[in-house]
Amino acid sequence: MPGTIDALDPELAAAFAAMPKAANGTLLELSDIPGLRAQFRAARAHVAPAPADPRVTIETLRIPRADRTELEVVLYRPAGAEHALPALVWFHAGAQVLGDNARDDDAYHTALALDLGCVLAAVVYRLAPETPAPGAADDGYLAYTHLAEHAVEHRIDPHRIGLAGASGGGAPAAATALMVRDRQAVRPCSLSLLYPMLDDRLETPSSFEAVSEVVFARPDIRLAWAAVLGDRLDTGDVHPYSAPGRATDLADLPDTFVAVAQFDVLRDEGIDFARRLTAAGVPVDLHLYARAFHAWDRFAATSTLARSFEQTWHTFLRRNLHG
Repeated sequence: MPGTIDALDPELAAAFAAMPKAANGTLLELSDIPGLRAQFRAARAHVAPAPADPRVTIETLRIPRADRTELEVVLYRPAGAEHALPALVWFHAGAQVLGDNARDDDAYHTALALDLGCVLAAVVYRLAPETPAPGAADDGYLAYTHLAEHAVEHRIDPHRIGLAGASGGGAPAAATALMVRDRQAVRPCSLSLLYPMLDDRLETPSSFEAVSEVVFARPDIRLAWAAVLGDRLDTGDVHPYSAPGRATDLADLPDTFVAVAQFDVLRDEGIDFARRLTAAGVPVDLHLYARAFHAWDRFAATSTLARSFEQTWHTFLRRNLHG
């Protein structure tokens, strides 16, 4: 770990040094998922809510599932925009086991909606282990198709809806794209995968690199996949809707943006997914950020490297959302 810190971008190294660490020296340890959730809830309870931003209106949709439960999708819309806007369907980070309140990230969602001039649709997808895969992807498909089918009601352009996911959210984002293609729904205009968690097999070189264990270690990603897959872990009985890195047919997916960090156990599965998309004829923007660690844009949001990434990603999104 000390050698890794020395190799990090100086601003990222300073941000990492200032953050509390798990017992193994990383930022996130997943041996006790319920305990970690409780810890995060307690921390949030001590933070005063940010004042509402008048530049954005926030609406919570509750979309019925087939089992009579409801999927929550929170829409952030630039205020005063009465015409149809493009939309970005967003899948939050959290290793597919953390993150049950979209409103906890209002500031980030608001900033995306304003900077991109779009409706940001934050999907509160079901988490593992309570809901195993492909439950999160089913929620993504429901959210996406609902917005496309009710586009007039929500003042959204149905042909300008993108999919985007960060870290654990990369799995349901990519799986939703596969479902949309396979079921011949309205095609998304783009897919963004930010340092994505895609492949339960953990067979890539970076998944074995000790120097890449900054935010989390290999055992923690394995614990997350165990929660997501249950007794399917370490078997061949895993559908790409549950682990998109296993997909063998990536043709006809939308233009895709992939960003990965040098020091991240998930680095190589993102690169491999981008490579196979390219081989399938899908236009891909692939960016490898040197001296960065997993989710550097969130942990060191004011750093030069985070701002550079944001500019590059947002340029891709504007090009595809607004055409």
